[in-house]
Amino acid sequence: MDEYQVPKGFLWGVATSANQVEGSWNEDGKGISIADCERFDPHQDLADYKSVNKMTTQQLKVALNDKTSKSWGKRHGVDFYHHFREDIKKLADLGITTFRTSIAWSRIFPNGDDEKPNEAGLKFYDDLFAELKKYHIQPIVTLSHYEMPLNLVLNYNAWYDKKVADMFVRFSKTVIDRYHDIVKYWIPINEIDSIIRHPYSSAGLVEDRFPNHNFEAVIYQAMHNQFIASAQIIKYIHKNYPDVKIGSMITATMVYPYNSDPANSLKARQVMRESYDFSDIQVRGYYPKSLLLRLKKKGIDLKITDSDKKLLKENTADFVAFSYYSSICTAVDTTGLKVTKANRTKGVYNKYLPTSQWGWQIDPVGLRIILLDLYDRYQKPLFILENGLGAKDELTSDGKVHDQYRIDYLKKHIEQMLISMQDDGVKILGYCIWGTTDMISASTTQMSKRYGLIYVDLDDEGNGSYKRYLKDSYYWYKDLLAHGNVIDKKFFD
Repeated sequence: MDEYQVPKGFLWGVATSANQVEGSWNEDGKGISIADCERFDPHQDLADYKSVNKMTTQQLKVALNDKTSKSWGKRHGVDFYHHFREDIKKLADLGITTFRTSIAWSRIFPNGDDEKPNEAGLKFYDDLFAELKKYHIQPIVTLSHYEMPLNLVLNYNAWYDKKVADMFVRFSKTVIDRYHDIVKYWIPINEIDSIIRHPYSSAGLVEDRFPNHNFEAVIYQAMHNQFIASAQIIKYIHKNYPDVKIGSMITATMVYPYNSDPANSLKARQVMRESYDFSDIQVRGYYPKSLLLRLKKKGIDLKITDSDKKLLKENTADFVAFSYYSSICTAVDTTGLKVTKANRTKGVYNKYLPTSQWGWQIDPVGLRIILLDLYDRYQKPLFILENGLGAKDELTSDGKVHDQYRIDYLKKHIEQMLISMQDDGVKILGYCIWGTTDMISASTTQMSKRYGLIYVDLDDEGNGSYKRYLKDSYYWYKDLLAHGNVIDKKFFD
């Protein structure tokens, strides 16, 4: 067969998040979020994601006292708040059928504990979703994507506090009730496993605010609160809006053994299993014994009630979503081995794979393996919600961006996805490129680490015109989508 058959109804799209693109951090009643307190430091060690994402109370105070936005990347974003009609038009011209974004919690409930939602914030999303509907683009909405109200950190205990989990459920019900007619796919928590790697951005947890606690135990209890809140949202949707689907989302990084040493193969399997623990809970409805045993060895006793167990068991996800960017290797003994990075985690360098400018190893076949793993494990539809390449793009004097490296990345990953559907029988609902326009980096708060199909004239310090330029990758994706449900294999040569 010389063609790839794309299933009818397959969703082709792009993805972003509110905190990385919207900007307007203090307009129309929006409250300050944890993302608004992250500042790019050109002297930081970008290889050490733990230090990059670690926050202290003193740093939060500094952020609160600084009312400017220029040097705070996520405060200005790429000004999607004022450019969304222009951006959506450009994306519609691509031929996409879905757009994944998030709703900023602090734009709807500025402090998190407000009595009533902020109508000006809701009006923005009314207008955004109406614009998407005009072009027949299906929104996919994440309810928590690294942007919780800062007040819930300073005056509560963030996600460690059950009250905060209840506030999140209230926020979620508010926007689900308002947008269920147009938004048919929801994700409660972005990359729910990420709380273990970066507890501040994922859950608002600041270590110095828990002086008399085992901070690792705090993280896992907050994780449990996120699972319970997600199950409550699933229950609410299934009861009230049966035509709406809600998914689990994890960070999928393929992990290989460094070599054929059985001990390294076992290590790789154990690391992958730890990632799948999170989707297990939301898809199977219970904590895997392996996770409970690991917590026991750490001396961590989660507060899980019988009603919690019942809630999890009876309210499971409809589909399994994930992000995929790269792979790593692992070994029992890493002494003397070269270390590389992959989406806020680190591993051993794989000599068989090329590496991006940020040290992430490019592995299209790894995506196919992940698809096989997840589909064989759960037998539920999958959704690739993030896949893309961060790179330093150059805008030429005539307003072009020749990003052939991004085209090569997308071409090889998308082809592996098509092969997986056609040859492996994997059911996939859709595929989203990360990102839409360029955006502020989630991990490093940089602008120069660009992912978008549309270039935005802006630098790491917030200088620029915010003017948009279409990259070569934009035109390549447009050509791909023009094929419809039958794609000639020569397109990927």
